[in-house]
Amino acid sequence: MPSTLEGQITMEKTPSYFVTHDAPKRIHSMARDTKLIIVVRNPVTRAISDYTQTLSKRPEIPTFEVLAFKNRTLGLIDASWSALRIGIYALHLESWMQYFPLSQIHFVSGERLIVDPAGEMAKVQDFLGLKRIVTDKHFYFNKTKGFPCLKKPEDSSAPRCLGKSKGRTHPKIDPDVIHRLHKFYKPFNMMFYQMTGQNFQWEQEEKQ
Repeated sequence: MPSTLEGQITMEKTPSYFVTHDAPKRIHSMARDTKLIIVVRNPVTRAISDYTQTLSKRPEIPTFEVLAFKNRTLGLIDASWSALRIGIYALHLESWMQYFPLSQIHFVSGERLIVDPAGEMAKVQDFLGLKRIVTDKHFYFNKTKGFPCLKKPEDSSAPRCLGKSKGRTHPKIDPDVIHRLHKFYKPFNMMFYQMTGQNFQWEQEEKQ
């Protein structure tokens, strides 16, 4: 990690920290006052997105439906498949809470980040003790990609959007499989809501 000067905040990110077993202990031993930001989304949507990314690189892989079950006839979900296991957020959070108090962990809703990026960024800036510099004037919604992009501050350069690997169209998944996955994740989601003190309302999405 680079040295952080007075008045600076050093940030580093990776999608794998949250689910890596040794990460909480190692980060705590390096800097126990570290503030942690975790972006979560509906675990069913997250799993399909994960599969979509892999499919783009390895088009020969089995279908989502095949990979999601140990035995589809019996309805046995294969929780060892990483695309599904990552979404058991309560399991992973438990490891982090052995080393860090909740006051040092901020959870960003992936769904709200799309519909209200400025609102979610306001909470992040408050959590980090920063002045609210990033506001709604810094975002615009890109209809092609289906999520917000950043406007460049007061200059003529092009807006910044996430790359081609983001915003891919998801393959059509059997509705019965999606229903079974929602049912599988529900108790873990409830546990996660209780642990974080936040209701991300992922169960509402299935009803829509």
